[in-house]
Amino acid sequence: MAVIKIHPIKSTLRKALDYICNPEKTDEKILISSFGCQPETADIEFDFTLSNSIIKKGNNLAHHLIQSFAPGEVEYEHAHRIGEELAAAVLGGKYEYVLTTHIDKGHIHNHIMFCAASFVDRHKYVSNRGSMYGLRRESDRLCREHGLSVIVPGQTKAKTIEEIKASNEGRSWKDKLREAIDSYIEISSDFEDFLRRMETDGYAIKRAKYHSYKAPGQERFTGGPTLGAEYGDERIKERIAGLTVAPKRKHIQLDDGRINLIIDIENSVKAQQSAGYAHWAKLHNLKEAAKTVAFLSENNILAYEDLRGRIGEIQALFDDTAATLKSVEKNITDLSLLIKNVENFRRTYGAYKAHKQAKGKEKEQLARQHESALIIHTAARNALRELGIDGKLPDVSALKKERDRLTVEKAALYEQYSGLKRQVTEYAKIKTNIDQILDMNGHEKGRDNTRQV
Repeated sequence: MAVIKIHPIKSTLRKALDYICNPEKTDEKILISSFGCQPETADIEFDFTLSNSIIKKGNNLAHHLIQSFAPGEVEYEHAHRIGEELAAAVLGGKYEYVLTTHIDKGHIHNHIMFCAASFVDRHKYVSNRGSMYGLRRESDRLCREHGLSVIVPGQTKAKTIEEIKASNEGRSWKDKLREAIDSYIEISSDFEDFLRRMETDGYAIKRAKYHSYKAPGQERFTGGPTLGAEYGDERIKERIAGLTVAPKRKHIQLDDGRINLIIDIENSVKAQQSAGYAHWAKLHNLKEAAKTVAFLSENNILAYEDLRGRIGEIQALFDDTAATLKSVEKNITDLSLLIKNVENFRRTYGAYKAHKQAKGKEKEQLARQHESALIIHTAARNALRELGIDGKLPDVSALKKERDRLTVEKAALYEQYSGLKRQVTEYAKIKTNIDQILDMNGHEKGRDNTRQV
């Protein structure tokens, strides 16, 4: 599980960069990487990009993104790789950044400091609620892909790092309150009996529109809703009553027009706890089974082996498209970096040439006067040499045309990728539904892969 925070850097950028690059925090600078800049001169390179940005308003120099992991859940090198993948996903190869992984605290965490302006289109990064949602979504996706836990919406609110650490050490007040409430629910006859039992055992209860609880030794009250959806007043009353209250209709999608998974009623906790839910699940299963069979008929899938073959074909096409899309995205990023370095080389060449030709005090004076430009020129020249370019510079207009062509290709590939992803998901549901239907009918899939479905 990773917790995401972001805040702007409006001043002292060099100081902020020095902090995240502290050798004591980054295993002697082993856990430092960057994109489009050098960590040592990132503040100067950020400033140069900002000075050439289209939109000048706003005083943000950079944005500081922090990705914190639960204690003991991930190794530091693994966390650093996740940070690189997160930066690539949310910044799209358009912003210079410095990434460091700190290992000096009880929890491993990444710092990603990126320029407030893009070196590709010269527009500033917009940080708002929507972009924050995108950051969290990408972080959660990466956590799932790397086998880490993810905060599930509706279960509990996101824990702070302190709460996570306390929970792992068995000291979280919220965890203790949840356990206590769960135990009192099991032995209480009604809500008032539940409250009375807790108070008798030393728990303080603040009776208001939403009840709050405080365990012995706890400093502050904790509201029931902050413990999760299962700990609000109405839900506690339902649980005490035996969970016989049917789920609210807004939580049940009767028919969204798509094929949904058949519910395993026998192993469903909700079905065992709520007669209303069990009745709805039976109707839901009948409808989804009918839609599943109709889908197979429409797509001329008559045998189980045909279904498996179709799934394999779609998955292979999806994987190929994903690999091609990733390759095109990398080519766009490489071209953008090349364009940036060629343009920076040319913009600062005058200062470099004047300094090179000067002598004595004039050379020293020009070095002080054009320090930033000379640093940018050196960085651009070194980057170009790493690409094998040490003579005539490539035509920027031709490079931009190629990047535009690849961007159009990327859009088409992404549309194809999204369509195939929907098919992969849909066919996975179809197969799961068929497996459930066959199991309910007493079939064994392994004996006859050619039989009709």
